[in-house]
Amino acid sequence: MKKEILLLMSIQFLVYLGFGIIIPVLPEVIVWNHWNEIHVGGLLTVYALASFFTAPVWGYLSDKFGRKQLILIGLIGFSLSFVIFSLFINHLWMLYASRIVGGLFSGALYTAVTGYISDISTNETRNMYMGFMGMSIGLGFIFGPAIGGVLGHINLQFPFIASAALIALLFVYGLIFLKEPNRRGEANKRKIVPIGARELFNYRIRYLFLFSFIVTFILAGVEATYQLFQIDRIEITPLQLGFLFMFSGFVDAAIQGGVVRRIKDGTETKWLIGAQLVTAGGLLLIIFTSNIFTAGLALCVFTAGNALARTCVVSLTTKESGGRYGTAAGLSYSMDNLGRIIGPLLFTSLFQIESSFGYLVSIFIAMLSILFIVLFKSSRKTLRFEHENA
Repeated sequence: MKKEILLLMSIQFLVYLGFGIIIPVLPEVIVWNHWNEIHVGGLLTVYALASFFTAPVWGYLSDKFGRKQLILIGLIGFSLSFVIFSLFINHLWMLYASRIVGGLFSGALYTAVTGYISDISTNETRNMYMGFMGMSIGLGFIFGPAIGGVLGHINLQFPFIASAALIALLFVYGLIFLKEPNRRGEANKRKIVPIGARELFNYRIRYLFLFSFIVTFILAGVEATYQLFQIDRIEITPLQLGFLFMFSGFVDAAIQGGVVRRIKDGTETKWLIGAQLVTAGGLLLIIFTSNIFTAGLALCVFTAGNALARTCVVSLTTKESGGRYGTAAGLSYSMDNLGRIIGPLLFTSLFQIESSFGYLVSIFIAMLSILFIVLFKSSRKTLRFEHENA
């Protein structure tokens, strides 16, 4: 494997590790400072907003000034966001500034890294390299909450100090060893509204985009409120939550690596309906949590359903895009980001009304999303065979 790929995998791993680290710590910080719980959702939302709206700009800068420069700038900025968070952990608006900085520079890292991969790969190796990137992201999500919980148990500032130090070391390594690649194309700018989006929405693939939004919306809402809910129910600690998220992360990996690859072509809609039923079951179990065991069981059931839905809908969307993979990927990205922007704010608002209200609403939404799959299956307006017959 090329050493550049290993370095890029390390970058992606640490970016998503940093995102995961905050999950078991952020609610504890809000409760510890006696701030309104709505700020859990707010701090998660501003991160997604900053990344969402600046990604096209970073993509342009990556094409103009080079991948290495943008990666190094992204690493400096991302490390700085953790420093700000750790130094001003008792100052709410500085935490918002930290999250905006983190989202801003995570967008720089994403676009520069994907552009770099495009430059150094061929048609034969690109899928493999992108697979490595996906694996790194998945591992970051698995170990981030666990590390955040363990380090946060020692000191709430410690996870952010450790993340800043690791990313700073990665900057030094990249400065010395990362070489600017020979340019082959443009960075993945991920436009806010991809060109050709309106045309795709004329076909049944639109139901898959709406379904994708709901799946991410529910996931982001659970991430924002799960610890607050369990603090209220069983007085869960960041350490305990970190381990629960780690176990659920392994469930996520098992579903993606062991179940999804066995799904036969043409049966995806059945699996998607089943996934939402499992998701709804997991959400219902969360409401009836009574101890740490039932909390972990509920989270794992929810994760299994959500992981199956996320992965399966991406695969089906690709098949339904009629060969317009870039446009479909851009729209899926937009829907995912909208879910991460709206989900945390809505769920934390509902949490303030009644702790289980958000989960009851999400059960209804999960069941309602099955209607999109029914509409998709009943529609004959597809792009799929246009590409296959071309």
